[in-house]
Amino acid sequence: MASLALALIVTGAPAVEAKPSTTDRNGNTTSVARTSDGRAITNEAVAKEVAAFWTPERMAKAVNLDFARPARSTESSLRAPKPDGPVGAVAPVKPSIASGDDVRVMLNESQTVGKVYFTTPTGGLASCSASTVASGKRRLVVTAGHCVHQGRGGQWYSNWQFVPRYRNGARPFGTFVAYNLTARTAWVSNSNLDEDMGIAIMNNGGIYGAKVVETVGGNGLRWNYGYNVYVTALGYPSNLGGGESQYYCQGNTWHAGGQQIRMYCNMTYGSSGGPWLQEYNDQTGYGYINSVVSHGDNPGNGQFDGPYFDNDIKSLYDYAEALSPA
Repeated sequence: MASLALALIVTGAPAVEAKPSTTDRNGNTTSVARTSDGRAITNEAVAKEVAAFWTPERMAKAVNLDFARPARSTESSLRAPKPDGPVGAVAPVKPSIASGDDVRVMLNESQTVGKVYFTTPTGGLASCSASTVASGKRRLVVTAGHCVHQGRGGQWYSNWQFVPRYRNGARPFGTFVAYNLTARTAWVSNSNLDEDMGIAIMNNGGIYGAKVVETVGGNGLRWNYGYNVYVTALGYPSNLGGGESQYYCQGNTWHAGGQQIRMYCNMTYGSSGGPWLQEYNDQTGYGYINSVVSHGDNPGNGQFDGPYFDNDIKSLYDYAEALSPA
């Protein structure tokens, strides 16, 4: 499938053995987050090693993940193009830690949205976009499936780090390193763009050594809300500002075929995984995640697509939350 090709810097690091995955019967797959040499990132010491690995120099060299609409999609022909259940929602939450830092919100800059950095199996340095989501355990970050796993025949990414409200090298809330990575099995096994969804479970981190949602708050989540909704898309596109600051698009979505939605937007590489937010409030920086940037035209004609958030995203959300440590 000629999609989601990576144009990455290869550092010469050896490829590590494929990371083991666990799959449930509801179509979700997970792997413990790992360093590029295969160690599990399940304690503070290893998480700090990963954060130290991402020096300003390495972050600057990270290549924004490419995305393109394929000539032939792997959308499932067995799935009806309609909502598959009643509407549902999770409400946004504010941070529980009072911050003395500059947390002013602008239309195109939310503290819940950040830049993701990770290494590929061949040692490349890459980046995507992502955003926090509210949950009881306060650890979840939502992104695209292709920002956590290569898809069919591929592997999980390593040294996975989230930097909320990254801007021109600044990390106002510090960095958070992944504990587990999760994605829909249809993406991991078949690169199915209908289910290009991923959720990372984060270790404690940041400038307070706390949970990510405690530190910056979390967006809400909505599913089965229909194909035609008004959203604000946020991300770090390389074609606008070199991927060094957040940009936004606003407009109505429409059905793009299969279980996908489409909107007009001129953001390209690097915006992958960025949230499409219903009811985005530019005074608080919160909204309801309704999709994420998945793929678009290459070189682009001002449109991109995202997976339609139906019961699949709720299943993945519940799965990731159940895996999260307290």
